[in-house]
This record gives sequence, structure tokens and C-alpha cells, in this order.
Amino acid sequence: VQLQASGGGLVQAGGSLRLSCLASGRTFSNYGLGWFRQAPGKERELVATINFSGELTYYADSVKGRFTISRDNAKSTAYLQMNNLKPEDTAVYYCALAAFRTYVLNPTGYNYWGQGTQVTVSS
Repeated sequence: VQLQASGGGLVQAGGSLRLSCLASGRTFSNYGLGWFRQAPGKERELVATINFSGELTYYADSVKGRFTISRDNAKSTAYLQMNNLKPEDTAVYYCALAAFRTYVLNPTGYNYWGQGTQVTVSS
């Protein structure tokens, strides 16, 4: 399985970005998916996760109301729409495919990880 994350970049505070995660090599639609991020000197943290069908989602408190996770199973692609970005959102963002159909909060519940895409928010 390969996951390719894209869409990162440099944006001013208050701006928006949409990240994409394209999956290949496995039945994408059977598994939950998560977006994580890791800032320099910090541990990787869960941003948002979605179940196999896209009906159930979970967000970290820090992004709730600003970020939206979604998926298009026909395109084997997941998205993370990020609005009202803040400097503290600066990190490398990773998508990961879960081992289960549900959404998964713990990083150990993910089998496959993308390479990451840098998001930098300037103040």
C-alpha cells in the first residue's frame, strides 16, 4: 500500500489549505483513515480521523470547527480541509490507513503511512 499526501505549503494566518491523500495498492474503502501532524520537537499527534464509509469522524480539540476530514472512496482519496489556519498548525502532516473499518485514535492502529507534507503558517 502506498499513500501519497500532497497540498501542503506556506500560508498566512487565517488562510486555508486542502491536503489530499491518494491511496494505491489496497481496498481503500474498507479501512478508516487518519491525518496526523508532527511539529519540530513534538510528538506526532492525531488531527482527525474518519471511518471507512466517511459517516463518522473525530477531531482533535485544537482543530475542531476549523478542519474537515472527508474521503472519496471512488477516487481512493482522502482530504483534510484546513480553514482559519494558525501558526501553531505548522507541522508536517501525514495521512495513515487504519487496520480497521472504524476511525482510530491511536497511532498504533494504523498500518500504512504516507510520506508527509509540510504546512507552514506565518503570523
